[in-house]
Amino acid sequence: MTYSVLREVKGAEDAAQEAFLQMYKSLPDYRYQGLKSWITRIALNKAIDAKRKRDRLRELPGDYELVLSQTPSNEEDVLATVVRRDRMNRLSGEINNLPEGHREIMVAYYLENKKYEQIAAENEITLKTVESRLYRARQWMRKHWKEDEWL
Repeated sequence: MTYSVLREVKGAEDAAQEAFLQMYKSLPDYRYQGLKSWITRIALNKAIDAKRKRDRLRELPGDYELVLSQTPSNEEDVLATVVRRDRMNRLSGEINNLPEGHREIMVAYYLENKKYEQIAAENEITLKTVESRLYRARQWMRKHWKEDEWL
């Protein structure tokens, strides 16, 4: 079915594989009416989608295809990592201005990514104490900091 739409073996195999994956994912929604037509419809839709994608890529000038093939797919992740690192650097500078009791808890939780239980065990305090200190530290930050100064 997929080969009749795409007219190339590799593309038809890829579309058929995607169709089988879609069938597996959609199996709970199947109503037990016309299995053959249901499978054919999914395969046909996947082949049409693949053909449209292929045709769109053919319409692009050669330079765009080269750029698309060489551009890493995780470019947004790199940007998000840089922004997050910058925020963390600014936040760690501001955390140093917190009162001593709040500072330790905030550093452990936000900068060192420790869990409440781990912080409680290291500081030999109860879990409720960790929660209340974090709450008080956040309240202190809301009262004394303007958001645009540190974010």
